[in-house]
Amino acid sequence: MINTIIKQYFKGPNTFQFVMESLGYLIIVTLLTFSALMYLLARQGALQRFGRHVRVPRAEIDRYFEENQPAITVLIPSYDEEPEVVRKTLLSAALQEYPRIRIVLLLDDAPYPTAPAAIARLNATRQLAKEIADLFAEPRRLCESRLAAFLGEQASSSHAGPEVAKELAAHYAWAANWLDQLVKREESGDHVGRFFADDVVRGLSKELRLVREALIASYNERVSLPVTRIGQLYRRLTWIFDKELAVFERKKFASLSHEPNKAMNLNSYIGLMGRTYTQVYTPDGPILVPATETGDGERLAFPDSEFVLTLDADSILRPGYCLRLVYFMQQPDHARVAVVQTPYSSFRGAATRIERIAGATTDIQHILHQGMTYYNATFWVGANAIIRKSALEDIGETEWVGGFEIRRFIQDRTVIEDTESSVDLARHDWTLVNYPERLSYSATPPDFGSLIVQRRRWANGGLIVLPKLWALVRDRKRQGKAIAKAEIFLRLNYLASIAWASFGLLFLLAYPIDGRLLSPFILLAALPYFLAMSSDLKYSSYKRSDIFRIYGFNLILLPVNLAGVLKSMQQALSAKKIPFARTPKIKERTMSPMLYVISPLLIILISLIILWRGIVLENWGNAAFAAFNAFTAAWAVVEFIGIKNTIVDVWLSIVNWLYVPVKNKQTGQEPAGAAQRVGWQAILYHGDAETRLSNRASHPLALNTRAPHLEQNEVMSS
Repeated sequence: MINTIIKQYFKGPNTFQFVMESLGYLIIVTLLTFSALMYLLARQGALQRFGRHVRVPRAEIDRYFEENQPAITVLIPSYDEEPEVVRKTLLSAALQEYPRIRIVLLLDDAPYPTAPAAIARLNATRQLAKEIADLFAEPRRLCESRLAAFLGEQASSSHAGPEVAKELAAHYAWAANWLDQLVKREESGDHVGRFFADDVVRGLSKELRLVREALIASYNERVSLPVTRIGQLYRRLTWIFDKELAVFERKKFASLSHEPNKAMNLNSYIGLMGRTYTQVYTPDGPILVPATETGDGERLAFPDSEFVLTLDADSILRPGYCLRLVYFMQQPDHARVAVVQTPYSSFRGAATRIERIAGATTDIQHILHQGMTYYNATFWVGANAIIRKSALEDIGETEWVGGFEIRRFIQDRTVIEDTESSVDLARHDWTLVNYPERLSYSATPPDFGSLIVQRRRWANGGLIVLPKLWALVRDRKRQGKAIAKAEIFLRLNYLASIAWASFGLLFLLAYPIDGRLLSPFILLAALPYFLAMSSDLKYSSYKRSDIFRIYGFNLILLPVNLAGVLKSMQQALSAKKIPFARTPKIKERTMSPMLYVISPLLIILISLIILWRGIVLENWGNAAFAAFNAFTAAWAVVEFIGIKNTIVDVWLSIVNWLYVPVKNKQTGQEPAGAAQRVGWQAILYHGDAETRLSNRASHPLALNTRAPHLEQNEVMSS
């Protein structure tokens, strides 16, 4: 600032173009340097937390849960997922060592598809809960009977003899063998399947075998263990298999919200928890009305729980996730913690280069989120979290749509619903915490097409949430609770940095900066950022040189991030919700839109033009920067997108643009006899034909997802 820009002003004379160029350059470099500083600040906080973290001994956790067993409900929202993907997620939740855990798969597919493939996939997904419940039924019965027998035999004893420890060791060996057989039954398949088999199932099996070895060692030394500890170890086996699984489909009920996003899928079920409803059949489909003591009809009870675990259908939990995080929330000094999570990590062993580098950026974010907790600037990430239900009730909103109560706990105004809800919780004096261990993993897009969908969604919504951040600052000041500058800066950077970084990088790429403004101090300011990130990559088991691959990776994603930011601005102006775009998870490659395939090529072309111009004008700073951008972007296009895939995606985009499907003409007027086509049941229910016909046009289920003769026991499967 002093050595370069102000010095140039004193030298003079300066044109209007130079003044405006220098001001724009100053703003952009300042914002980029601010983001680099926030990276270093968050990283420093993470190092503090990692250094202070002490793992709670397992015996202490067992002792606590022997006396305290707060209820928890695992909610797994799923839309158009492959059954084998959902099965692994359900199994990882079912293998949590937590007493009487309830797992509900929130299936959001169209409930009555017509395509044979969709029907087969939906039926297979619906059967998953029953299949896993049946799988766990026999070991659950055996473990419960063994626990009951032990408690009956040792009711009046304080210590158990060595033979009891030997018998318990045999039970642990049996459970470990059962888990080993489970690995053989479940197909490993890709790297995700291998992780599930090795780290989840075999990992739990190894823990049980280790306990068995300890028990055998105590038997060999003829030690009498306390009955309380033996009882806790018996309960641990019972907790592994004591599960209740169910499937719930909100789109089968006309009284629930059908808005196409994950937030309302979760909200619909959370709003039902703790209540009992009567199922009533209408021409629009079944509806749920609050049950009365004298009311007739089938009753559906939705159990309540103190905690809710939200888990994406493509995520996997390590054993111990629920126990350790709930234990953390139950401590007296964590009474105001609303959300505790472990920011998800990527699965190792990715088959594609782009999945590996995308996973590297995810693992880096895990470190940064840990540091944000150090400064009380945590954001709910969304793939997994344990939430205190009373906190959701605090931020809940209620509205009435079509005569039905719609409760909204997680905001669905943006497609990053968890981010906005984080600020809502902070405004209600709740805190959020990232638990400093890697206990959850989630899938990373394996190709450029699916990555576009994910990163465009991530770039959307931050600017819309910014006013709530300023409201949070005002609320704290009004309450006399000054918010720390570090918290404000980290939250601001999290919400808005992708916007200013995208526009700033676009300016630096496309505009040839006056050579007088370039300074070695700019490189020196950025150097700590890149050195720290390369160190973090090495810490996360990647290569230090991946820092250059990530730079090129971000260059080709620049148009994607810009599209997300512009969509966010459009939403802010129009106040319209944007449909939730699910990241494709298919075995075949996802086609990339032509805009996002051509844009990286334009970045390379512009960089080459600026390189040529810099050489001609002897502006060596610009020339070096342009050459570096051209090289890293070209390398990223070849390695992450592929020349063949680029040509194919451009060709398919042109073909799809040329061949437009023919749409049926709409007359704008219903034909005569519409009331007769609607049916007398609908007229008696709605009161007129027009209401029914308008609902058919607007209701998500009315046209092709409603089953007119649905049997009662088909509405909710469990």
